[in-house]
Amino acid sequence: MENMINTFFCTLMLFLHPGCNSAKDIVLVENGKARHQIVLPAEATPAEKRAAGILRDHLTKMSGATFRQVSENAYREGDAAIFIGNTGHTEKFGEEKIKGEGFLIATDDKHLYIRGGSGKGVVYGVYTLLEQYFGCRKYAAGPACTPSKKTIGIRPLITDQQEPQFVYRETYYPAPLDAEYQEWHKLHSFEDLWGLWGHSFFKLVPPGQYFSGHPEYYALVNGKRQASQLCLSNDQVFRIVTDYFRKAIADNPDAIYWSISPEDGTGYCTCDRCSLADKEEGSHSGSLIRFVNRVAAQFPAQQFTTLAYTYTLQPPARTRPAANVIIMLSSIDAYRNQPLASAPSAAVFRKALADWKKVSASIFIWDYTTQFTNYLAPFPDYFLLQQNLQYFADNGVSGVFSQGSGATYSDMAELNAYLQAKILWQPKAGIDNTFSDFMNGYYGPAAPFITKYLQALARNLQSAKVPLDIYGSPVNNHTDYLSPAAIDEYSTLLDQAEKAAGDNTALAEKVYKARLPLEYTVLQQSRLYGTEKYGYLVPSGNSFVPNPKWAERVKRFVQQAQKAGVTELAEGGLSPEAYGQEWEQLLARPWLPSLAFRKKVTLLHPFTPEYTAKKEATLTDGLTGGKDFSLNWLYTYGNDLVATIDLGQAQKIGGIQLNFLQDARHNIFLPTAIIIEVSTDGQSFQPAARQAVGAVAEEDFSAHVETYKLAARANARFVRVTAHCLPQMPAWRGNDKKPAVCCDEIFVN
Repeated sequence: MENMINTFFCTLMLFLHPGCNSAKDIVLVENGKARHQIVLPAEATPAEKRAAGILRDHLTKMSGATFRQVSENAYREGDAAIFIGNTGHTEKFGEEKIKGEGFLIATDDKHLYIRGGSGKGVVYGVYTLLEQYFGCRKYAAGPACTPSKKTIGIRPLITDQQEPQFVYRETYYPAPLDAEYQEWHKLHSFEDLWGLWGHSFFKLVPPGQYFSGHPEYYALVNGKRQASQLCLSNDQVFRIVTDYFRKAIADNPDAIYWSISPEDGTGYCTCDRCSLADKEEGSHSGSLIRFVNRVAAQFPAQQFTTLAYTYTLQPPARTRPAANVIIMLSSIDAYRNQPLASAPSAAVFRKALADWKKVSASIFIWDYTTQFTNYLAPFPDYFLLQQNLQYFADNGVSGVFSQGSGATYSDMAELNAYLQAKILWQPKAGIDNTFSDFMNGYYGPAAPFITKYLQALARNLQSAKVPLDIYGSPVNNHTDYLSPAAIDEYSTLLDQAEKAAGDNTALAEKVYKARLPLEYTVLQQSRLYGTEKYGYLVPSGNSFVPNPKWAERVKRFVQQAQKAGVTELAEGGLSPEAYGQEWEQLLARPWLPSLAFRKKVTLLHPFTPEYTAKKEATLTDGLTGGKDFSLNWLYTYGNDLVATIDLGQAQKIGGIQLNFLQDARHNIFLPTAIIIEVSTDGQSFQPAARQAVGAVAEEDFSAHVETYKLAARANARFVRVTAHCLPQMPAWRGNDKKPAVCCDEIFVN
């Protein structure tokens, strides 16, 4: 299937990489017959044997030729050969060690030589030979594109030595989960390199096992032990951790890295000993680095990673990370519409990187290239990828984990993975050629239009001068680069791409995948527009009903998302099936009339603009929200919601209905009390109703909506609703942010 998809490109490769460029070329295969044999070292390593097999299989697939493979001690001097690995014959090009997983591709006037450094270097060399010299390509998971050539040649006197800029290179998208793709593009996987990865405190000392009997193993927060982080000054914690590693390392001796890292969140320990360490070091990373160094000293042959993230972002003033401790620094707070080297939002990250460089020679970056709250939202950072990775390289970073959408499909996932893989290997390589190569090879005749679509997205983002937030929403960009006018522009280009795909079903499917983010944006924004133009509701008498075409449109989107490999629409979010069910419920829900519909709202405290696209009108637009706090909720951070609605004239009211969201993961909690007041003049308000809300449940991280109905019989023009925000974050939530309160609609009847 993939070869059929790439017929256009493979045909082009015959012209760009002909079998023999001139009479002086070294001819490896002539008219389907191998002229060379493959020669391996007498004691070939598994990597060298694998490299030979990969080359042999692809050359055979290209030409039909059968290659003889021999050991160097059985090789007859003078026969034409492809020498793979550290053979004696390869020494003519120098015996110096190739850096890391680098490789050498070389030719003299008769033979071809491929030698690798450590690890899979020789395998990377073979894949590079296939791609750069023989025209093979692998753009995504599935079979590679292998052009048909009965005669295969290569130039003489080549010396191509490549060495990686970064010792650790991972781009986290669906395609690199394919084993061949990963090797082809010289990528790593944390599953392969790490014996223990990521946020690891509770993997080392599980609260379910220890907290009830030994709360002192965990952080002291606001005077109470909480299972939010570990107490790093506790000697028993140190013993448990070292015991864990002693067994885990013995069970997995090939693992290169081991993580000792805080959980995701704050809630750090403030006991006397931890606090003293942090005070002496001038940073909360002080107690962390002291602890990690202490563990690392017990296992000098292993390498340990720890996170510089949230409260541990800044380095300690006195203690340097040990030689076998690697700092993994997060860039999570930076927006992605500007290069990290200059973006104001990345200033804290840049300072942290500069400061960590002063104390550590081993720094990895945990970077982000997708929108975690909406994986399918257009995320036009495509043309900034090289600048950011080059910035890391220029600043001595030795490894990069570029976190995309993981196993689920997301906006331009194939392109993102391909570009990042190439740049991670050689950050200074010409990215324009790589981009064009991918677009032409993967999209064929549709490439010019999809290229223009991506360029228009990026151009409109820059013109809008708005943040590109990894926790943003396409709904909040409905007035800028994802406005209806901009969407019309993009749709026209994608229509042209579909037309260019013609009857090529496989290519048309690729275009549909590229279009999914735009369709997702239209569906999400239709919830915001609601009863207005571009909304999913249309007038019906004095009410509104769903657009009769909307159910089929949602169904088609769900089917295409499933086919594209979308498993969740957000990090920990809905599957396409669940999204479709959510829409079914929404379309079946009758629209509720309200005396407050489209009436003016005045707020005492400001809303949070990043999450409140319709501003004050959110409370009277006739629309309710779901479990997504960024859509149709008025988000008030750290303050009570105090909203006054002007009904336009004094009239009889009988009650108030409101919804509030509970989503502790995003620091959103139900109000502690709801108070209704009424007035005829807007100056003097009288109490009309009051309802207390139950205490916050312990350890409740589920997102759910609660509805409250309050009887409030009165004659009034003005209705004031006060929802008291939780005064402080529950201790179990484990961070030092303020709680928020979210209300979606105030129905007055």
